[in-house]
Amino acid sequence: MLVPEATGTRAEIAVRMSDAAAAWIATLDDGQRDAGWWAVPGDATSEAERVRWFYTPTDHGGLPLGAQRPAQQRLTMELVSTGLSAAGYVSVATILGWENVLDLVEDFSKSWGRERARDPGLYYLRVFGDPTHDPVWAWRFGGHHVSLNYVVVDGEVRAVTPCFLGADPASAPGLGGARIRPLAQVEDLAHDLVASLDGEQRHRALLLDRAPTDIVGGNRSRITDGDRMLRLPDIWRGHFTDPELASRVHELSAAAEAAGGLTDEDHDRLALTSAPKGLAGADLTPSQQELLTTLVSTYVGRVPGSLAPDLRIGDIHLAWAGSTVPGEPHYYRLQAPRFLAEWDNTQRGANHGHSVWRDPDNDFGLDTLAAHRSRHH
Repeated sequence: MLVPEATGTRAEIAVRMSDAAAAWIATLDDGQRDAGWWAVPGDATSEAERVRWFYTPTDHGGLPLGAQRPAQQRLTMELVSTGLSAAGYVSVATILGWENVLDLVEDFSKSWGRERARDPGLYYLRVFGDPTHDPVWAWRFGGHHVSLNYVVVDGEVRAVTPCFLGADPASAPGLGGARIRPLAQVEDLAHDLVASLDGEQRHRALLLDRAPTDIVGGNRSRITDGDRMLRLPDIWRGHFTDPELASRVHELSAAAEAAGGLTDEDHDRLALTSAPKGLAGADLTPSQQELLTTLVSTYVGRVPGSLAPDLRIGDIHLAWAGSTVPGEPHYYRLQAPRFLAEWDNTQRGANHGHSVWRDPDNDFGLDTLAAHRSRHH
């Protein structure tokens, strides 16, 4: 049987989200409610927390799956499914379970200041506002290597970013000689596209022959001109107070930077800008544009079609850093008005991938909410 595909208009999907969120909230006891259900977006404390997001094994904020009863966990995953395509949901569910694989890779011995460092139960859900009665409400779901963020305004889903998916390891053995790769096409289609470029195209697409050690935008709430890559210690919920953990994070960050060999000038060259860097889709051949279109779908195809942006392929720029040889450290970004996607695979011997889709103008629905408030207040 095929996995059912999510369909519907922005309004129809909002109804499904509202029903699922309300059903989950109805099951919460007082302690769970304090963690999982917060004030409507716009409340100062709630809003400051809502726009924080992470892709490290840290406290993402909310009620974790491990603190929920099985029936509540099912309702959590039902809500998650309302915001994702079939492929997006399968990918998210795979990444949750992938924590067990990472635990094996690390010999079940790592600690990030919690009882189990790699824990499928530490994926958190938090709802902001009343999904049944409030004209504006939001929800997020996230843990290590997943961050999903949605905003509903006046009965329609109006924002779906930041949307982050990662995989560590990026590739692991399966039975019969198979390789299991949760984000295979996010990586492979980009390599196929770069391999198809002629010399002049490649010269324009390649920003640097070395790759940054992470996505450049990091976990910032807002993307702005000149943003440079954040260091590892700065993408957690606060810095570690335990000296051993703090030292380990700083050592990991310093070792990664040393291995990458990037200078300050290199980081400036890779910095994010509102004007896209790299090679424009308009300067690709028709077959290359088809490849680019399919690559873009590995980002916007995470959500149902009606929630995906309407992009002009000619406006999307490809910028690459690092090796163009599969299996070696590399980074790329895709950028157009209202669209930014980043991928890196540099850590753990180029076997640890990060991918994020953002709308720099409307992440967390910030511009939509500002427009809504100006109309109603």
